[in-house]
Amino acid sequence: MSDFAARGRDLDQRRKARSAFLAGMGRGLAGALLFALPMLMTIEMWQLGFYVAREKLLLLMVIDLPLLVILSHRIGFEETFDWREDVRDAIVAYGIGIAASAAILFLFGLLNLDMPWSEVIGKIAIQAVPASIGAMLGRSQLTRDEDADCEGPEPRQRRTSYFGELFLMVVGALFLSLNVAPTEEMILLSYKMTPWHALATILLSIALMHGFVYAVSFEGGHELSPDTPWWHALIRFTLPGYVIALGISLFSLWIFEQVDGTGLAALVFATIVLAFPAAIGAAAARLIL
Repeated sequence: MSDFAARGRDLDQRRKARSAFLAGMGRGLAGALLFALPMLMTIEMWQLGFYVAREKLLLLMVIDLPLLVILSHRIGFEETFDWREDVRDAIVAYGIGIAASAAILFLFGLLNLDMPWSEVIGKIAIQAVPASIGAMLGRSQLTRDEDADCEGPEPRQRRTSYFGELFLMVVGALFLSLNVAPTEEMILLSYKMTPWHALATILLSIALMHGFVYAVSFEGGHELSPDTPWWHALIRFTLPGYVIALGISLFSLWIFEQVDGTGLAALVFATIVLAFPAAIGAAAARLIL
């Protein structure tokens, strides 16, 4: 009788684990659509899939996979306890991103079987990167509170090291910059800016980054102890975060073919313009991930 009860408990645990994983995949699909739909409906992203340099596209895809693995370790589809499970979750998120991107592009008539396969693959691949990040973020943003009350292993403690905080800022900056980096407006705005506009944009970006996390009491925000000087977090987190936003912005402009033929001054200004949403994304990632 005890063996029968043990087998019953084992089957029940397996069903719960299967249900939790399928629910996680559902949230991943919802996240892929929610976070990537603006890019799936942007003409510049459709065009990039056709003409972006294939080595740049490959580099973006190669970078995306380890990024998803590390994200899975923190906010995967389910609680994971070793890196093999994180790699599995990352591959699942990539698969969701590819499937969602292909389905939406076919639905809108942006892909058809008469197109060269290089164009089809390029369009899906470039959209799958933000969609896969959205799929992984779907667990963090779309999980119900009662999910945390389900029986099973204790959820991992979300303690983030200093370098973990920097990584979260990379994810947030990359994800938000992907939304606008391919657009012509980035270069257009750079030609309209003056050095004073650029300086004001830098100062505002830094102020918003710092304020979102430390000053305006958003849920997930960080509080400084009374013994900590005000400039400590600014120097330790906010300024490095803004440097990350600048670096991610320049990388995104390069990946999306916005660098070639652009003068140095216009490129600097375009990087500063793109770093504005990237900085907000970096700050938001520290709050919500």
